Amino acid sequence: MQGKNIKIYPPTGRKSNIQKAILKILSEKNAVSVNELNQKIQPHQPPLVRGGKLLTNFGVMQSPPDKGDLGGYKKSYALTRSLKGLRDAGLVEQISSGQNEYARLTAKGKNKINYLKLEGSDALVSNTWDGFWRIIILDIPEDRKSEREALRYLLKKANFVCIKNTVWISPHPYENLFTNIKKDLGLSTEIMILVTDKLDPETNLAFLEAIKN
Repeated sequence: MQGKNIKIYPPTGRKSNIQKAILKILSEKNAVSVNELNQKIQPHQPPLVRGGKLLTNFGVMQSPPDKGDLGGYKKSYALTRSLKGLRDAGLVEQISSGQNEYARLTAKGKNKINYLKLEGSDALVSNTWDGFWRIIILDIPEDRKSEREALRYLLKKANFVCIKNTVWISPHPYENLFTNIKKDLGLSTEIMILVTDKLDPETNLAFLEAIKN
């Protein structure tokens, strides 16, 4: 930011957590206003308005806070800095509508959400097997190699095992996640997702052998 007389108040050190919270909120709607994000992430903070002006463009406020308002300013700064970081990373885009600013996920942002769902404590699924197998078959062309590799990484993170070059099997209930990934990436015919309560003996043996390796 430019300006010799502008003092920068540092973020609270929670940028990564705030960014994850923002991504999660944006994954639930097509677009969310910046003030709505502020209220959901910091429910007891006032709207992002200082000096009668709404904070826009995911930017950083150009003037220091009023006396007695430093705490709220720091929290608002952390939120807007996190939003700007997400935008600069290509995960979020800005939409202007009248006096309001909205944020929404990009295709890259939606893909990031899928990674986050497989990380940390929020990714835990039931340890009790429901008796069903999840089988995912990939048939992604070479010109979409990066998406194919990303999918393979996600499948491994979800504890799927590959029993053939394109066939992945798991007992874990991640079929809804990969159905959403299939939709987000526009891979309507390149990914097949099957849920079954039976495997033939040869397939079951191949699964057990793959787990050992």
